[in-house]
Amino acid sequence: MKHHKLRAAIAAAAYLLSSQSALAYSDEIVNAIHTALDDEYKAHTTYAAYLEHFGEVKPFSNIIHSEARHIEALKALLTDSAADIPENPYNIAEIEIPTSATEACEIAVKAEEENAALYFDQLLPTVKTHDEVVSVFTNLADASQQRHLQAFQRCASRGKKWK
Repeated sequence: MKHHKLRAAIAAAAYLLSSQSALAYSDEIVNAIHTALDDEYKAHTTYAAYLEHFGEVKPFSNIIHSEARHIEALKALLTDSAADIPENPYNIAEIEIPTSATEACEIAVKAEEENAALYFDQLLPTVKTHDEVVSVFTNLADASQQRHLQAFQRCASRGKKWK
């Protein structure tokens, strides 16, 4: 009798683990995650290009680490759903480098505003029935709007040259 109960418990645990390990997202949800990932890849590559050209300057030197965490959070959603994870299509060598911190931060302000709008206006409404995706998207949008945007606005208002 003990073995029967043990086998039943193992079978139940295996079923629960297998049903939770691979979330089945629709193509629409996967496309939304891919869109978010593409936007995060673009931001990360852009900020990496600025840092490569100008050296370790703030706020880019801080925010690039946040962008890397955003990418990993989105990749985790795709991994959990057994969906394809696209490679970063952006190349540092192809990023246009601004001439000043003011210009770089103004570009970043616009990019962070567009990023927040992408999440709030397009992506979050698409994924509203998937709490785990909503949670990740909301965290990323909030980081963009509440932290990155403010840091780049402060940088732009200082107006100092990078070199």
